[in-house]
Amino acid sequence: MGSQVLLNLPLNKMPFPIHRGHSRRVSALVYALIDQRRQDRIFQNSSISNNAIVQFVLEQQARMPDYFRFPLKLATWLHAINASINHFNSYHKLSNPQRQSQLLLWRSAPIAPLRDFIRLYESLVALGFESIADGDSPPLDTLPLSFNKTHVTEYPHPAITFHTTGLIKTDIAVIGSGPGGAITSTLLAEAGKNVTLIEEGGHFPLESCKPFSALEMIQKYRAGGLTPSMGTPKVAYVEGKCVGGGSEINSGLYHRTPPDILEQWRHQFLVDHLTENDLLPHFLANETDLTVSTIPGQTPASSLKLHDGAIAMGWNSQEIPRWFAFDGHSDSNGVPTGYRQSMTKTFIPRFQLAGGQILPRTKVLKFKKVGSHWEIQSLDSNGNPLTIKSNHIFAACGAIQTPALLQRSGLGHKPGSSLFMHPTVKFVARFQDEINSDSPSVGVHQIKQFSPRISFGCSIGSKPYLALGLMDSSHHHEYLDLHWRNMSIYYATITGSGHGSVRSIPGFSDPLVKYKLSSNDMSDLADGLRKLALALFQSGAIELQSSISGSLPIRNIGDLSQIQARLNRNFTNLMTIHLFSSCPMGENKSLCVANSFGAVHGVPSLHLADASLLCTAPGVNPQGSIMAIVRRNAIQWLENHH
Repeated sequence: MGSQVLLNLPLNKMPFPIHRGHSRRVSALVYALIDQRRQDRIFQNSSISNNAIVQFVLEQQARMPDYFRFPLKLATWLHAINASINHFNSYHKLSNPQRQSQLLLWRSAPIAPLRDFIRLYESLVALGFESIADGDSPPLDTLPLSFNKTHVTEYPHPAITFHTTGLIKTDIAVIGSGPGGAITSTLLAEAGKNVTLIEEGGHFPLESCKPFSALEMIQKYRAGGLTPSMGTPKVAYVEGKCVGGGSEINSGLYHRTPPDILEQWRHQFLVDHLTENDLLPHFLANETDLTVSTIPGQTPASSLKLHDGAIAMGWNSQEIPRWFAFDGHSDSNGVPTGYRQSMTKTFIPRFQLAGGQILPRTKVLKFKKVGSHWEIQSLDSNGNPLTIKSNHIFAACGAIQTPALLQRSGLGHKPGSSLFMHPTVKFVARFQDEINSDSPSVGVHQIKQFSPRISFGCSIGSKPYLALGLMDSSHHHEYLDLHWRNMSIYYATITGSGHGSVRSIPGFSDPLVKYKLSSNDMSDLADGLRKLALALFQSGAIELQSSISGSLPIRNIGDLSQIQARLNRNFTNLMTIHLFSSCPMGENKSLCVANSFGAVHGVPSLHLADASLLCTAPGVNPQGSIMAIVRRNAIQWLENHH
């Protein structure tokens, strides 16, 4: 069957011939990928139209960082031209077997970008199919690019009083509404300050979509979740883009900063007032505000599998507390239920009650000092120019967007030059007994025996996430349909010695992120996968599928040797949800963008309040550290500005 859908989405308005016919080429390629799966029972019985999946793929491409769109179109065009030359016909007129032969050629190519190209399309097809089949998305045949605005109930935008056309005046502007920005703006507003909180994404209720679903990725993630860092291997990362930021999409697992990390930051970066005792009142206050606690009852079965395996190996395993409000009820498996204590559930309502003003869907382009105040050049929710005049700025856009904003504004000492992250590799594990459900629970156990070098945990086991984790398994859709209740995702994450950078690119709205792993990092990842496999087999796993391209399922300890052979820079697929350290704090001005309390060196009345301030990788989930540090900094600022 050939391509039968022609869509006209505004993926790129540049008048190059390569853009013409892109939708047709994508449609033909997606049809071929779907046809490869037609032997799967789930695909054979599915009523989901091919066009719905094509639409999903094109929508996600349109959300990608802008500097990826043209290269992706170029690669799609080259793939189609190559197939046309080989088969003497236009690509969209080729039979699906002919297109599939081209897919196989590129999938097994020795050149990594060709393999990455096919893998990207395969992942989009898998995610699109599973999300639609699982009921996570509305009918995609008619889903417009403005989906986030027209199909989801969003909090109404507040009435804004403009002093003049396109102008807002405020005493304090906080840019970014994740944990750093939300806590900072709330404390300042509750102290009686005039605060405006600016957020690029929309303002959604936490319950506006199913947690950890494809719809959540579309609604609340930057670029629909398609944000890789460049390097060999590439590391996929995610950022929240909504009011509440990452707190609206993460698991809420909570750690205090390890004491040895605080000591390193004090010694190397000369950070003042950063002892355990200095931070303790701020940890305690946040833990009270967010009801940080362990589960008062049965923990999820998938999480217990990891814990049991660790105990069998004689390793230290801990239940990690979460910011979560339990409601006194339990699900069908006996696990207590409730909701995540995100910023929209906690600090954002407090901020509004204190008189704070939120500007959702407002994109800050750059800012500059004009006399004694700042002029923040922005685009409002309708794309119209908006100037915000403020006496003080707190940038809290995260470890990627904050340094990019400073670069666009020409401020700060080398912002974005010291990005750190926690690279992570995963297994999908299958057990004899059921460990998953229609509403998968968050795994709360982590193995800390080898921390901070390597840590292990249990990730989200929703069907779309499982589909992505099974990319390298043959007939993975049918396999997933048959066994998903017996499966979950587990990870090994390293602190690592590699580092990266964030660079704003002239003419593009999205910054370029680079990250390079060291040889020790690759060794730690290999060791982490081996140890994780040992723990999972001890807990009863009967099959493991890794996130390494071309690897076969692992069914016993002897199969681990093939993982060691393929875990290299060309075939390893990594991800992370932890990004930090791109604008480190401290008094060592040769290393630090901001001082010990977040004030940008040499730039009066400009502060940072997010993960970019952390000096290095903390080796644990970083949000506990971020929230304590920004609370400390906000209180210190208030003491100096009565």
